[in-house]
Amino acid sequence: MFHASFFGRSLTARLLASSMLATVAGVSAAHAGTISGEVADATGTRTLRGAEVSLIELSQSAEVGQDGSFRFINVPAGTYTLRVRYPGAEEQTRVITVTETSTTVESFALAARGAGGETAVMDTVLVIGQQANLLSSLARQRASDTVDTVLTRDAIGQFPDQNVAEALRRAPGINVLNDQGEGRFVSVRGLDPNLNSASINGNRVLATGGDERAVALDVIPSELIESIEIKKSLTPDMDADTIGGSVEINTTSAFDRKKDLFSLSYEGSYNDLNGKTSPKGSIDFIKLIGDRIGLSGGFSYYDREFSTDNIEMDGWETSDDGVVYAEDVEYRDYDVRRERYGFTAGIDFRATENTDLYVRGLYSKFDDTELRRRLVFGMSEAPASGTGDTASFDSADGRIQVRRDLKDRREIQTIRTISAGGKTQTGPWTLTYDAAYSEADQTEDGSLDPFRFQARFQTPGALGVTFDYSDMEKPGYALDFGAANFNDPSRYGFSVLERTTQERAKDKEASFKFDVAREFALTNGTLEVKSGAKLRQRDKSLNFVYDIYDGFDGDLTLADVLGSQTYGLADMGALPDLGEVRAFIAVNGLGAFERNDLDSAFASTIESYDAEEQILAGYAMAKYQRGPLRVIGGVRIEQTDVDANGSRAELVEEGAVVGGVELDEDTLFITPVSVSKDYTDVLPSLNIRYDVTDKIVARAGAFQSIIRPSFGKFAPRFIIEENDDNERTGTFGNPDLDPYRATNFDATLEYYFLPEAVIQGGVFYKKIDDFIVDAEFESGVFNGIAYDEAIIPINGESAEVRGFEFSYGQAFTMLPAPFDGLIANVNYTYTDAEGEVLGRTIPLPTSSEHTYNIVIGYDKGPVSLRLSGAGRSSYLDELGSDEGTDRYVKPHFQVDASAKYRFSQNFQLFAELVNLNDATYTAYQKGPDRERLLQYEEYGWTAKFGFKANF
Repeated sequence: MFHASFFGRSLTARLLASSMLATVAGVSAAHAGTISGEVADATGTRTLRGAEVSLIELSQSAEVGQDGSFRFINVPAGTYTLRVRYPGAEEQTRVITVTETSTTVESFALAARGAGGETAVMDTVLVIGQQANLLSSLARQRASDTVDTVLTRDAIGQFPDQNVAEALRRAPGINVLNDQGEGRFVSVRGLDPNLNSASINGNRVLATGGDERAVALDVIPSELIESIEIKKSLTPDMDADTIGGSVEINTTSAFDRKKDLFSLSYEGSYNDLNGKTSPKGSIDFIKLIGDRIGLSGGFSYYDREFSTDNIEMDGWETSDDGVVYAEDVEYRDYDVRRERYGFTAGIDFRATENTDLYVRGLYSKFDDTELRRRLVFGMSEAPASGTGDTASFDSADGRIQVRRDLKDRREIQTIRTISAGGKTQTGPWTLTYDAAYSEADQTEDGSLDPFRFQARFQTPGALGVTFDYSDMEKPGYALDFGAANFNDPSRYGFSVLERTTQERAKDKEASFKFDVAREFALTNGTLEVKSGAKLRQRDKSLNFVYDIYDGFDGDLTLADVLGSQTYGLADMGALPDLGEVRAFIAVNGLGAFERNDLDSAFASTIESYDAEEQILAGYAMAKYQRGPLRVIGGVRIEQTDVDANGSRAELVEEGAVVGGVELDEDTLFITPVSVSKDYTDVLPSLNIRYDVTDKIVARAGAFQSIIRPSFGKFAPRFIIEENDDNERTGTFGNPDLDPYRATNFDATLEYYFLPEAVIQGGVFYKKIDDFIVDAEFESGVFNGIAYDEAIIPINGESAEVRGFEFSYGQAFTMLPAPFDGLIANVNYTYTDAEGEVLGRTIPLPTSSEHTYNIVIGYDKGPVSLRLSGAGRSSYLDELGSDEGTDRYVKPHFQVDASAKYRFSQNFQLFAELVNLNDATYTAYQKGPDRERLLQYEEYGWTAKFGFKANF
């Protein structure tokens, strides 16, 4: 690895030039013939990507591409046996004769195997439903050169699940992290989602949020997707910013099919907690215009309303009497509306027999409106008494502050991608080229968080409250005295209104890539030499305008905007009502509130930053194939340049001494800060595949990769708050952060013991240097800024990740009817991920030790049934000051079920139950004495029902 900017750019250019020169300088083979063709299902409806085509006598094989095509070049004159295999299909062989300089064209239409291996009469490989998904995934996984998992949709556009994150939950080694009970971020092999990458049609998906690189995949409806590939080992022609896995999302190409398609679906979903039904609909189409032009696209809309009940606690302490208690206890009642819509559009153009061109675009919008009503207890002193499970507080001993507030937040996230490019094949040469533009943003305009009322109970007899911690996940409270005042809304005066007047988080990237490959026919195999270059230019910014109002011109109490709760975990009492709050602001206007100019300026400054990142990459690689052996090796070089702008914001209280002068009022000091960083990484890789037998495939991979720091941790945002005793508390970005750098090893063995089945196992090991964590510090200096307490992201020393995977999938078509419709898919991943930071050995954040999925299905004739469970063990979420204050998340296991009935080839009814076991979310501290709750959420179950029609 090299880190000199000039040397890195020079080395990248020299590598690219020399590799292309080597490719061009290759000597052409003697005159020989070419074999080409395509593979489709027996109805001529869909191409069979991933089918294996073999020249038996030459021990050569070719993978069928997305458009169903295959090609062998430089085939010596002679007679050969051409064999085609696809999971679940009847194998076909054909004897062909090749002459010098001739082109032999052969097309295959494969029919499904029946029970006992006999050719099916009533059906084809075009099985609609789970079996089609499984067989397609098996074919493409087996054909892959790397350690790979593939999820596909069937011939009428059905994906196994209804958003991208939820679909990935079923794949081996995949865990999905939820937000409000919905899958959002994807963890591969138990690792932090920030250690993965995601792309659409080969180009990076950007993060909608302002700080992270992790992509929220719930923004993308699965109805718009043709396939998802999870690549766990890399080749030099792939972007190197992956440690966990590369999630590659592909939209539909018109040349995926041989016939036109138009399908539509509609459903309603019912949420148990709020009792509301939400609509969802989609359309999907492919239109072929002659043999050379294809149009494809789709549209999806989902307007979902649901509820969440939540409890959060913080500030855990132990009193002098040994009573364990939380200083802050919050009961939260959420009502959420999430409106998603998106569309894809694509044009595929076969310009010549040798050149295919495309333009593909995707737009997705995620409109998230969150209403939260909250009851908050804040205790200033230790409890008056308590037991092992209780803590009792008395206002006579210290202030008990009770807040009742409302959050009215609307956040809109959008993703846009467009790419244009193509592939040209001429003789032994293959040229590929692509230009793409991606954009993601997150906006808020006028969100209220919070609109707060509060009352302070600080005299004898005013309020007594006892908290019961015996149920760690659902702590309750009881009033010992003072109930009348506690429940009187007129005693709760207006406290603060914080308004996100404007948030603009934008992430834009333009990329350009070009690859050239040449294939050589050797006496003992084939060799493909490939090289290329890619430029990625990324711009990311986050800008806020906050308005904070801490007074009102007149009298305003909770009684003026009173509403009710829909909360199921406790009695929250009097709460503000959304409609009343909106009406009150509409009538009185924000001008009736007193704006705190200083706090508003501080809040608007501390989050904002902008950054530019440029990545220039070049690579050279070779692929050698001889009989059952394939070897891919090479090196990739990536040069990274980052420039970022932020600010140093210091809010200093009145009475503090600055520069020898005592301040006579609270004062904000803002200093712009700019930083730059560049580094170069040389990243070799090697992938080996060996077909031990016709049924056993062995793979091994070794590669180096990097993950660049998230922009939020790297950006120069230095936030300091100083009180009148000159005690300074800081939260800092760290421009000196180095990227994660990893050396990765994978080995797998796949046993395709039946055409419709696989059992596989594998091991993996990763050595990660410079992993990043947020750490708490006391009494120090950072970037010339003194602090008494600070949270700073830092590079850890090193980490190791090791583990193994097991997966089994089978369609039991060999069984007698009616059991020949059974399908099973089971996988398990063990991950041991540990690192050293500040003298501590810790599990890597968000890394689950155990991840597992179980799917039992039945798919025969008009009936399709599925019961699935997805689970993971606990994980470290955030690092505290010591082991007892680290934030952990409890294990999670979710059960879903679905049923479909097909009345005809064109019409189907379906129903689905999501989270039918009411799985919950719990975050906690292990503590020195007992587990201490930090956050608990429950979501209830959701029922979906609808129809799908295709023409």
